[in-house]
Amino acid sequence: MTKNSSGLYVVATPIGNLQDMTPRALEILSRADLIAAEDTRHSGKLLQHFGITTKMVSMHEYNERDKVSELIAFMQRGMLALISDAGTPLISDPGFNLVRAAHAAGIAVIPIPGACAAIAALSAAGLPSNRFVFEGFPPAKTSARRAFFEQYKYEPRTLIFYESPHRVQECLADMLAVFGGERPAVFARELTKQFETIRAGTLVELHDWVAGDENQQRGEIVILLHGREEKEDQVIGAEAERVLRILLAELPVKQAAALAAQITGLKKNQLYQYALGLAED
Repeated sequence: MTKNSSGLYVVATPIGNLQDMTPRALEILSRADLIAAEDTRHSGKLLQHFGITTKMVSMHEYNERDKVSELIAFMQRGMLALISDAGTPLISDPGFNLVRAAHAAGIAVIPIPGACAAIAALSAAGLPSNRFVFEGFPPAKTSARRAFFEQYKYEPRTLIFYESPHRVQECLADMLAVFGGERPAVFARELTKQFETIRAGTLVELHDWVAGDENQQRGEIVILLHGREEKEDQVIGAEAERVLRILLAELPVKQAAALAAQITGLKKNQLYQYALGLAED
């Protein structure tokens, strides 16, 4: 064991362009006593490119829980770096259980910032970026995916999703059905790579464009949606909307709004107006 600072270093790596590897990330990966990698064969190529010889151990979504105790014990006396296949660990990648356990054990957790596809896409999308929601990958099956999107139909913040290339066309079709064809959106593909593509348009425009070009159904994809634009007094919040939807399933609009006002503390008229919109949809 070396004299390096013990603890857990969460290290971001490039999402495509190797020049995005930061000097600090290279230093940490070189100094670490051990690297926990999502796929050691994939990450081995990255480390080899930069001449890093630090030993690796595999930690992925299927074995993370089993590895946590072993790695926590290791970090009591050694320096562990955590990396994913690309980008920032934990962002739709493994690592949450390890980081949580490290905090519980009093082990220092140090972020080494770098590339993240969701944030890179947002920075170039031209959509509101002061408030946003990242929801990772939608469910794979159509019925579950549509139900998933329904939860965000009235969300006022910018929405960010990842999607796999073989499901992207179906995903856009479900977005179109739930959010409507005129919802502004941005399609970002293969960020920082040779065939990087960022295209803005309405959902119907993007759906038709992707359907007509098989090249857009390849690579790593981020889809961003403009949040629903509403007057400030029409926004009631996700929890109040959930309560209102439950009540509307059993009661007339007026009664549902009155009861929701008692439960949430919001104004009855505000809830009534919002309920009318839900009933129309």
